[in-house]
Order: sequence, then structure tokens, then C-alpha cells
Amino acid sequence: MSDLTPQSETPTPTTDKITQAARETIYLCNFRVSVDGEWLCLRELNDISLTPDPEPVHEDPKDPIAIERLNLMNMAKLSIKGLIESALNLGRTLDSDYAPLQQFFVVMEHCLKHGLKTKKTFLGQNKSFWGPLELVEKLTPEAGEITASVKDLPGLKTPLGRGRAWLRLALMQKKLSDYMKTIINRKDLLSEFYEPNALMMEEEGAVIAGLLVGLNVIDANLCMKGEDLDSQVGVIDFSMYLKDGGHSSKSVEGDGQITAILDQKNYVEELNRHLSASVNNLQAKVDALEKSNTKLTEELAVANNRIITLQEDVERVKEESSYQLESRKALRSDSAADGQALGETRKQLKEETLLRLDVEKELEVQIGMKQEMELSMKMLEKDVCEKQDALVELRQQLEDLRAINQQLMHKSQSADASSKQKSEIIVRMEEKMNQMSGTIKQLETSDKHLAKQARSLNSAAGKLLQLQQ
Repeated sequence: MSDLTPQSETPTPTTDKITQAARETIYLCNFRVSVDGEWLCLRELNDISLTPDPEPVHEDPKDPIAIERLNLMNMAKLSIKGLIESALNLGRTLDSDYAPLQQFFVVMEHCLKHGLKTKKTFLGQNKSFWGPLELVEKLTPEAGEITASVKDLPGLKTPLGRGRAWLRLALMQKKLSDYMKTIINRKDLLSEFYEPNALMMEEEGAVIAGLLVGLNVIDANLCMKGEDLDSQVGVIDFSMYLKDGGHSSKSVEGDGQITAILDQKNYVEELNRHLSASVNNLQAKVDALEKSNTKLTEELAVANNRIITLQEDVERVKEESSYQLESRKALRSDSAADGQALGETRKQLKEETLLRLDVEKELEVQIGMKQEMELSMKMLEKDVCEKQDALVELRQQLEDLRAINQQLMHKSQSADASSKQKSEIIVRMEEKMNQMSGTIKQLETSDKHLAKQARSLNSAAGKLLQLQQ
């Protein structure tokens, strides 16, 4: 690795740690990284002719920014592929000390830092990818939990540390691909943080976001308490991706079966999660309908009470009007003496009749509202019945999926047992091969000794023949 590191004319490191990191770092603009199957090819641009890759590349091949983007995309492919394969072979939950996982976060950090704009503050220049990651909270409300957890973590003092913690939490939630696609699709917002030719602004960023979907098969449990995320030096270790020439794939068929079973298991779990979410949504809708139903029944009871009171008012007005009519008849007999009292009575009668008409109109309105409420109640009851039937069907499907999930888990356990047996057989064969190689070496040494003895015998026989002559 040290032979590939370009030498700087004016060294600038200030500490031994930064000096060591600078010696191990390869400047991506001076080298090209390409993927050939499972091999990592790293060549200096001065030693090769720039010919277009098999993949369609629209940028100028001599543009160093385009070369950086292509190199970072190839490194992300290798890192994600290596992480998935090693995690499936490991067969357990990953932790913070797992080397391929650490290298994946380093590669993602380089991808997010590529083309970042430098912001000037009163403390100096700031260049961090925490700003673009904060956009996810505005675009996807589900990401607000991650952002809040990152801000509440003790010991994080820099935006770089918060960004690293955010990547780890998103991977644990299996939402890293979704969140990256969300911010990449909003290039109008990313333009505030990135240059126009940055990786996140070009098609390489969309390719990396698509590759991150494969990480949903990985289970990770990362403890970030006590981990110094602020001062870590992110250096890509290329030695992890250089293949050994004696590598042989002895259990490809068994690994393929295990991978297929795990893919089926993850698909069923994803489908199970979506069904559970739909069941929860339907249950919430049913609860809301029940609440609205109770509210409408209460309003209907209030309306019925008001109708009863209005009917009582109408009866009272009728009684008062009849009483007024009787008093009017009695007053007609005494019209000469009580003319003034008769005029007042007529006025009161007109007021009572107007009041009666108003009460009757309000009664008709309340009756219409009561009929409308009854109709809406019937429609709500019908909708609730349909939702309950759909909920029963979804629960049945959920039980079926759980049974399928259990079957797949049994299959995966049996496949693990068969793979263990195969590995034991391979170990035994290797021991036998070692024994055979030892015996072959012994035979070769004995053959050499016999050849020497034969030569000595031949020379002695020649001497005897000369003496006889």
C-alpha cells in the first residue's frame, strides 16, 4: 500500500495519528478502482490508458471528479457485497467491532463527504455531512426518532460524530436505503450542501442508494455509548478487498441454499411487517369510527331532548293561545268597558302566534337533522362491519405467514446443520491431505538417498572394472 501512496511536496500532518492515516490513505483522484468479479483492481492513471469502462459513463474520463465518483461507487459495491457475504457466513448479529462493518461506515462517510460545500462560521470553516442528513427528518417524519436519539447521545460534540451515529442507527433500523433515496430524490435541497458534480448529485449516488437495499438482511446491534465517534480517522483498508490466489469456493451450493432460505425468510418478515402495519391502520380507523359513532349518538340524544323540549313549548303555546282565545271571547262581551285591555290582548296573541310559527320551523329543522343523523349512523354501522370482516381476513393471513415463517426457520436450521457437517468433512480431508504430503516428502528424501547410493555403487563398480583390466 505504501508504494501506491502519492508523495506530497509539503507535508502538513500535525500529530502522529494523522501522519499514519495520511500514509495509509490512497488519493482516489490519482488511482482507478475497478471490480472484476470478486477482485479489486487498483491501477495508477499515469500507467494506464483511459478507456471507457463497460458501464456507461457520460463524464469525461480525464475529469478527476468523475474518477473519484466512479472509484467511490466501486468501493461501495465491494464494501456492501463483502459485508453481506461475511455477515451471512457469520450467522449472528453484528457488533461495533466487526471489521467489514467498520469499513462500510468509512466508505459511506467518504461518499457523503464527496463534493461538500465549505461553510464559513465565526469559529472557522465547517465541512460536515450532518446537514444533509438532517434533511431526512423534514422529508420523512419517521426519521425524527433517529435525529432525536442522536442529539440526546452523550459525548457527541461535533457534527461529524452526530453524522456517524446517525448512519449506525439507520442501519440498525434497516431504513438506511429508504432515507438515502429520499434525500437523493430532492437535489434541489441537496444543492445547498453539495457542489453540482458531487457524488450525491449524480447518478452514482442513486446506484449506491439502490445497493443499500441488500443490507436489510443484516441484523446489527451497535452500542455507541463510550465510543469516540468525534475523533475517529476514517481510512479505507484496501487489504480487506484484495483476493488470495488460493481461494476456492468449496461450499458454494450450500451457501446458495442458505442465502435463498434467508432471502425467503426476510421477504416473509417484510410482508409480515407490512401486514401488521395495515392491521394497525385498520384498527385505528375502526377505533376512530367507534369514537365518531359514540359522538353522533350523544349528539342524537341531545337533539332528541331538544325536540322534546320544543314539543313541550309548542303545547304550552297552544294552551296559552286557547286561553287567550277564551279570554278574548270573554272580553268581547265587555268590549265597551275593556277596549284598551282587548288591544293589549291582541298584541300578545300576535306575538304568541309568531313565536309558535318560529317554534314549529325549528322543530321541522330538528326533525330533518334527526333523520340525517339516523342515516349516517346506519352507514357508519355498515362501514364498521366491513372493516371488521377485513380485519379478520388480515389476521388469518398473518397467522398463515407466521406458520410459513416457522417452516422457513426450520429449513434454515437444517441447512445450518448440513453446512456444519460439510465443514467437518472438509477439515478431515485437509488433515488427510497434510498427512499424504508428509509421506510424499519422506518418499522423496528416501528416493534421493537411494539415488546417491546407486551413484556411489556405480562409481565403485567402475573402479573395480578398471582394476581388473
